Amino acid sequence: MKGCEGMLKAQYLLFPSIYELEHHVIDALKASYLEWLDNQPCDSVLYISFGSYLSVSSAQMDEIIAALRDSGVRFLWTTRGESSKLKEICGKKGMILAWCDQLKVLLHPSVGGYWTHCGWNSTMEGVFAGVPFLTFPLVMDQPLISKLIVEDWKVGWRVKKEDKLDTLVMRDEIVVLLRKFMNLGSDEGRGIRKRAKELHHISQLAIAKGGSSETNVKAFLKNIFQSVVSQF
Repeated sequence: MKGCEGMLKAQYLLFPSIYELEHHVIDALKASYLEWLDNQPCDSVLYISFGSYLSVSSAQMDEIIAALRDSGVRFLWTTRGESSKLKEICGKKGMILAWCDQLKVLLHPSVGGYWTHCGWNSTMEGVFAGVPFLTFPLVMDQPLISKLIVEDWKVGWRVKKEDKLDTLVMRDEIVVLLRKFMNLGSDEGRGIRKRAKELHHISQLAIAKGGSSETNVKAFLKNIFQSVVSQF
């Protein structure tokens, strides 16, 4: 049983077998959190991840856990610091994971928001997926990225009003914000979701043939190639 549980945390599984011979087993291993997401209403799940390098304080974690329990919002939380406290709040509306395919989760139609520490790679995945953000920056460039999300792109709201590591946001304040953020019928909610979808469209154009990302990558590779050739 422990071996099977460990498989659910793996990024890849390579078997000396054939799918057609053991499709029931392989399908069961693939299901996990994606099957849970499939059973949730569209745009109803808040995806939460504070990265793998740093985490919030114990006191802040207690406030977040209590707020999620009291708010009643659906959530999927990826955290390496699993504990019994986190498991207790899940019920049918929540799921705790040690790892997930983050981009696949963000692109899932049931995911309607992303609570993030504002790491750049995570932010780009959220932009590409076209979801609105709740920002919770911790250190380094994260407060600046939070500013981009909230003030410049206008596709998210701050959980922390002050960009300080030791700022403690209380559960009552978080509950109000979570309910407001996941309220799909509010004018503010529709506004940030519309702008998030616009950024998603911009991302699609950038990676398409002739888009800015493709053009810049090709120019970079051409320059590298010419530099190498000129040495011979």
